[in-house]
Amino acid sequence: MSWFLEALKKYAVFSGRARRKEYWMFVLFYAIIYAVVLGIGVAAKMPALIALPVLALLLPGWGVTVRRLHDTGRSGWWILLGIVPLVGPIVLLVFSATEGEAGPNKYGPNPKEAPALV
Repeated sequence: MSWFLEALKKYAVFSGRARRKEYWMFVLFYAIIYAVVLGIGVAAKMPALIALPVLALLLPGWGVTVRRLHDTGRSGWWILLGIVPLVGPIVLLVFSATEGEAGPNKYGPNPKEAPALV
């Protein structure tokens, strides 16, 4: 949960790097929140409610994805690959699952080597 909250604190930060753990914990909690709101929206027959978590977490999701791409040494503009049907999301999935660059890169220091935030 702390990784999800950390990503929310940096909701509009598109610089720096994000570890795989930070990215995937954000994705996990996003999916859980979306599933709960989806269930409530379907049960209450309120389809507009389903868009609420998508809109609320859109900017933090973009931010953590761009920082994850930076950790792999890629520009944040690679996020636009996600709009290419079928191939784009698969390529982004592979990029987000790969190990980040060891040591500092042009986007900042390695987040694994940075002191842990409590």
